[in-house]
Amino acid sequence: MKSLWSDRDAAKMVAEYATTGIPEDVALRVYSTRLLGGDGHLVLHGGGNTSVKTNMSDLLGDAHEVMCIKGSGWDMAAIEPAGLPAVRLAPLRRLRHRDGLSDADMITIQRTSLLDAAAPTPSVEMLLHAFLPHKFIDHTHASAILSVSDQAEGAQICRDIFGARMGIVPYVFSGLELAQKAAEIYEQNPGVEGLILLKHGIFTFGDTARQSYGRMIEMVSLAEARIARSSPATPPFKPARLPEIASLSDILPVIRGACAQPGEAGDFARLICDFRTSPAILDFVNGADLADYGQRGVVTPDNIIRIRNKPLVLPAPDATDLAGFAQAVQQRRDAFVAASHRYFAENNANSPGPKTELDPMPRLVLVPGLGLVGLGETAQAAAIAADMGEEAIKVITDAEAIGTFQALPQSTLFEMEYWSLEQAKLGQTRQKPLTGQVAVITGGAGAIGAACARLFAQNGAEVAMLDLDGDAACSVAKGISASALGIACDVTDPASVRSAFDQICVTFGGVDIVISNAGAAWEGMIGALDDATLRKSFDLNFFSHQCIAQNAVRIMLAQKNGGVLLFNASKQAVNPGANFGAYGLPKAATLFLSRQYALEYGGDGIRSNAVNADRIRSGLLSDAMISSRSKARGLSEADYLAGNLLKREVTAFDVAQAFLHQAMAGKTTADVTTVDGGNIAAILR
Repeated sequence: MKSLWSDRDAAKMVAEYATTGIPEDVALRVYSTRLLGGDGHLVLHGGGNTSVKTNMSDLLGDAHEVMCIKGSGWDMAAIEPAGLPAVRLAPLRRLRHRDGLSDADMITIQRTSLLDAAAPTPSVEMLLHAFLPHKFIDHTHASAILSVSDQAEGAQICRDIFGARMGIVPYVFSGLELAQKAAEIYEQNPGVEGLILLKHGIFTFGDTARQSYGRMIEMVSLAEARIARSSPATPPFKPARLPEIASLSDILPVIRGACAQPGEAGDFARLICDFRTSPAILDFVNGADLADYGQRGVVTPDNIIRIRNKPLVLPAPDATDLAGFAQAVQQRRDAFVAASHRYFAENNANSPGPKTELDPMPRLVLVPGLGLVGLGETAQAAAIAADMGEEAIKVITDAEAIGTFQALPQSTLFEMEYWSLEQAKLGQTRQKPLTGQVAVITGGAGAIGAACARLFAQNGAEVAMLDLDGDAACSVAKGISASALGIACDVTDPASVRSAFDQICVTFGGVDIVISNAGAAWEGMIGALDDATLRKSFDLNFFSHQCIAQNAVRIMLAQKNGGVLLFNASKQAVNPGANFGAYGLPKAATLFLSRQYALEYGGDGIRSNAVNADRIRSGLLSDAMISSRSKARGLSEADYLAGNLLKREVTAFDVAQAFLHQAMAGKTTADVTTVDGGNIAAILR
């Protein structure tokens, strides 16, 4: 591991923060914290923390010796001074020899020790930092350190690597007890440069930020060198014999559907998938003994709140027997859920205080022949799980190269998983109504499509926008969220549609909601209309909807937890207009299509609804059409668009709201919702 420290960059940051009154030592703490947080082999998603001891004054002007330590919820890779709340050291040091500290008391100490009451809550390892005398302290869960310490002989291996330079701390549960034990080990040899916390991570310290950071890099490098000396030329896992492997786009919906949890009202709590593969991942998941080394437990207790105590291990998906694979997934899921319930019941019986069982579904899935799948309620959470799974594979692979990977006992992992202070890291964000669902929107770059994408994303869905203009769809997606997809797709081409849906499955794991919105209007007297124009309109305004729905239903049936088909049908389906037959005829067929899907797939939990909209600016009506029609009626464009009972213009957002209502109306199917401000001629009879 190479040091990324730059005196020039450090000085630049000090100078920049000085203009806002941030002292040099805090600025350097920010700089080195970012260096640590930017390396995934050191820090992943909230793991690790840093601190600096300095002097500050409170609002009354009284001076205090304080410690600025990473606050809960801050990403070390992008931390700011505000993410290092200052805590008074004097009251913390008085706890050095206290007998026990409850979770409630720990929270009280964390909050009452703050110099600024509005600052974020300090790290749960605040006391460990406080009990050590050093000015700068760094803590990471470095992968190489975990590989050498996650062993039955981990303590001896670490002594062989580091000698007297590092103190060795046996595993102790985080909090006061760990802080006291770490201080005790340090005091036995005050010359050490840091501490190895067995099966947990590493602390290094120093008089300067550069020294503490440099020691972290050096110690991790020593562990890496030890691993390199022992690593065999071939992976340590004996490969299993595998069948012809099925395609990822076919098997991810099966996995995702199996990991959805049924709700009370027939709905499902779904999860998003994040797939990863590489030669190292394949060596791991293709091992004949994967069910052993892959399920011993997490590599550091801090990971358990993200990926649970064990992954779900599946059989290799045989391309010639997808039905058999689907059945095996269900069986292994059932066994995993049963084991999760036993894990909670057995450990909760011996645990103090009442606890509420977490959902029993896995957050990491290992698939021989393909790779690993991270699962989460959002794309971001799924990516975090996949990151941790990928790094765990590296840790376990390296651990097996030098010995035998050994995780902590399940009872110890349970204690960490259900620790209130650890659970607090996940936050108490209220779940949005469409969280965990994947919405696909055709015509995604148009006004209605873009409005739907924004509204559905705001309500928690992961969105994929399909459009003939792929660049425009990508541009819309970029403005919605980091996870939104924009895909070039010709909805009149079945191969293009299949490819787009396969890409969505590979990205998110499946499909739950489809808004079949793409369309265009052609004008002309029906008796004079050439066949080519009418066929072109049917291709886009009817057959494309059928193609989209077929692909969606294919995936929804594989997931086995329902779904929603939503069609943009238009008022022309029930109220044809002169010279508009080329558009109205296929739209009438699409309206019937939506009801046919409702009829035939309701038993599979798949709902199908339609929206009839009229006179939408920048929707299917081009500006030129609006202009010509308003002139023909002797009206202004505004009066033409507001030519309804309510005398109000209908917007793309209004249409999107109708689709959102239909998506969330769990017991509504075969519905047609009119969005036109009131048009008696277009009402359903």
